[in-house]
Amino acid sequence: MSLEYALINDTSWQSQTAWQTPDTPFMSFAFWQALADTGAIGEQAGWLPIFILVHRVDDDDDDEGAALQPVAVLPVFIKGHHRGEFVFDHSWAEAYARYGLDYYPRLVTSVPYTPITGQRLWLAKGERLNEDIFKTAIAGIDDIAQQVGASSWHGLFVTPNLASVATTSMPTEIDIERAIAAQESGVESAPIEMPIFERQGCQFLWQNKDLLNSSQPFADFDAFLMTLKAKKRKTIRAERRKVAEQGISCQRKIGDDISDADWKAFYHCYVMTYAVRGQQPYLTIDFFMALAASMSEHIMLAQALDASGEVIASSLFLYDTPFSNSDNDSIDGDVNNDVDNSATLYGRYWGALGEYDSLHFELCYYQGIEFAIEQGLASFDPGTQGEHKLVRGFIPTTTHSLHRIYDPRFVPAIGDFCARDRMHMAQYRKQAHEALPFNADNMPAFDTLH
Repeated sequence: MSLEYALINDTSWQSQTAWQTPDTPFMSFAFWQALADTGAIGEQAGWLPIFILVHRVDDDDDDEGAALQPVAVLPVFIKGHHRGEFVFDHSWAEAYARYGLDYYPRLVTSVPYTPITGQRLWLAKGERLNEDIFKTAIAGIDDIAQQVGASSWHGLFVTPNLASVATTSMPTEIDIERAIAAQESGVESAPIEMPIFERQGCQFLWQNKDLLNSSQPFADFDAFLMTLKAKKRKTIRAERRKVAEQGISCQRKIGDDISDADWKAFYHCYVMTYAVRGQQPYLTIDFFMALAASMSEHIMLAQALDASGEVIASSLFLYDTPFSNSDNDSIDGDVNNDVDNSATLYGRYWGALGEYDSLHFELCYYQGIEFAIEQGLASFDPGTQGEHKLVRGFIPTTTHSLHRIYDPRFVPAIGDFCARDRMHMAQYRKQAHEALPFNADNMPAFDTLH
């Protein structure tokens, strides 16, 4: 048996086998269907999808109509811009332009508009990611790149496992002169495998783990506060009081308890976040209503209400259903009856109708922490960027992205950039870790971080 690939423009592959439950809600078929149905992805949005289906074939079977055994699917977008990605390569595009070359189109594998680390391949039941599957998918990527004239491929917010498989299965350097000569001559010769470079970033992740109490999950928000230095505890309590002193109350709703009126109020707040910057939002009210209809068990909405009961701010979260991934062959890790070691809360979309002291911290962070504790979730990913998360107990964590450049003339410079960038980010994460607000007994060890 060997692996081959096919390029598919639609989602017909979804019905060809039983697929593993994705490691985050953002790779669920329902989430991607909502993106497609509401125009968030597609040609008009500048996110044109192609699906690379990796399947097994029987080398001894001469029947061209023989059934294929699906193994994995990798989504690839053809893009002419960088919007909605959060790992940016603008400087690379500028370098191409200085030499009179076009950096576009480029290929991207990611969850659109979503800087969340997770699996980027859908795997069939019983399959595990390995070098053979990855190399077959890369062959499909190279095929697309050649067909559309893409400058590069970018895999964003991939798991540490995928980053390891990618960087160990591909060459770290190439014969540049030979590659350039082959490209300029246009003569068919033995293919030259281009490297895949890794970049690293930093996001901040809250952990439901009381190190002083045998790493058990927190009993409540106050138990979490007691792991912080006294000054930081005082600051957080003061911020929460400020919200109440403005006559603002907060509440959380989940799933089907979120009404149509709630969704409309949320979207009004969400649009305001973009309006103050003179921008249009990426996502429509129809997208969120589609999530409500198909993924209600993964949704939590935090609301802030003024003294009259009107919604003045909203924060929308998605979360893993605890223990839903425990039967997946691709998911490793022990679980217990108190907390699911794989379950995460994801802070995604926020907006407010005005400026309110400390309300962003309350609605986007503290309400999320309380919810994660109540639901027995292991961690809370509040979104990208923001050192203000650090001082509120969110731990610096490594993110990974993969990059494949097809013009050999740019490979050395971009490879050197990625290497230096990794060193810089490692230093930054170390400095950020040293600034964590935990007391000595609850300070997580730096070498335990990804």
